[in-house]
Amino acid sequence: MGEVSSRHHLFRSNDRPVTGLEWLDSRHGFSFGDHYDPDNTHHGVLMVHNDETVSPQQGFDTHPHRNMEIVTWVMSGSLVHQDSMDHSGVIYPGLAQRMSAGSGVTHSERNDTWRGGLVRKSHPIVTGAEPVHYIQMWVLPDDPDTEPGYEQLDVSDELRAGSLVTVASGMPDYDSAIRIANSSVAFHVARLDAGQSVTLPDLPWGHVFVASGSARLESVADDLGAGDAVRITGGGGERLTAITATEVLVWEMHRTLGG
Repeated sequence: MGEVSSRHHLFRSNDRPVTGLEWLDSRHGFSFGDHYDPDNTHHGVLMVHNDETVSPQQGFDTHPHRNMEIVTWVMSGSLVHQDSMDHSGVIYPGLAQRMSAGSGVTHSERNDTWRGGLVRKSHPIVTGAEPVHYIQMWVLPDDPDTEPGYEQLDVSDELRAGSLVTVASGMPDYDSAIRIANSSVAFHVARLDAGQSVTLPDLPWGHVFVASGSARLESVADDLGAGDAVRITGGGGERLTAITATEVLVWEMHRTLGG
């Protein structure tokens, strides 16, 4: 953990606490499970940012959630989702997925073989045969105990443009792929070739995560590698440039916990 400026804090991948099991490698951006740090519980309204790899035919069996907007973004492999709202399916790279836990929901997430039919017509997916690498992120909703919900949409075509794609948002100014129950946040993703750049949006509170590759961000002296994150307060408008082929995840937040 290192302070880069008064508004940018760099968190290296190796500084993340890790939950390591025979079938799981989970690297936590914030306090999670047995890893509690009172000085690292959230940024803005982003409460969980887990970088996880799950072995084939393994995963998280049915468990409960409440009052969280849960966004899952798969980097490689596939993840089978089933929940108490009768939703089931496969999450794969380029598919935006959101589950609103609301007043209470149970679900499972496993790297299983999918037996429910064809997952995707173009580029067929073989499920449960290789490790799945995904990022799971939780943000607080505007209101507690609302009706649980679920939404997903493939945004692979939009990502080919090499620009920031608004994948999920509750902000009225964004026409996002999927909607979440928080009116002050937006989640953006960009897939960049080496040398391509994007400009970050207005970030009263921002979380920039290099999910793969390497990049350079204005106002940060050191290059960013896979798994590195920058937390921004009172920023926005910085240029992020890919050094190698890079996938970057950006949370834009216009309020913080209790604000």
